Amino acid sequence: MNDSEAPVYEALYGFDRRTISVLAISALFSVLLLVHSSGVPLGLRIVGLLLFGGGGLLMAAGALTRKTAFRVDATGILLGGSPVRYRATTAHVPWQDITAVVLWQQPVPHSVLPWVGVARREGAPPLPGSGQGRITRSIGEALTPVPAELLVASRAVNGWRLDRSRLATAVAYFAPGVQVVEYTP
Repeated sequence: MNDSEAPVYEALYGFDRRTISVLAISALFSVLLLVHSSGVPLGLRIVGLLLFGGGGLLMAAGALTRKTAFRVDATGILLGGSPVRYRATTAHVPWQDITAVVLWQQPVPHSVLPWVGVARREGAPPLPGSGQGRITRSIGEALTPVPAELLVASRAVNGWRLDRSRLATAVAYFAPGVQVVEYTP
């Protein structure tokens, strides 16, 4: 297989089922706050519109960017950042620093949020972005089922779709010694 046929895996931010659901709920609450204003104090309406209307617009803008959320190629794995602060929160992890690709789930009310991350070798340089401080790591470990090192090298599968089969194919092609594993605490 030549380079042009290599199974590069790339997922872009866009409109997935969860994003569409949140946008629909945000729009519904925004319309209700605008139309049925009787009995709702003005201050509460303004706060609600900022949260639901502003939050929905921000989420839609992020989906419309179509930026890379996750990429596996010959150089390693790109963990795409938040669409709002993309450059500051995006991290590239070279293959020599990766020991495994880890799939895990965060329990959320009435559901689970899938995540994908990379287990990194001991002594790998810190990744850019937040989550590096001792307090932030402690909070992260308290709220998630994974160690802090894995959490900071993970991205929520939110606003994009993860194709596990294509992911496994790309990892096997570019880094045959790296396994794709499910994290179980």
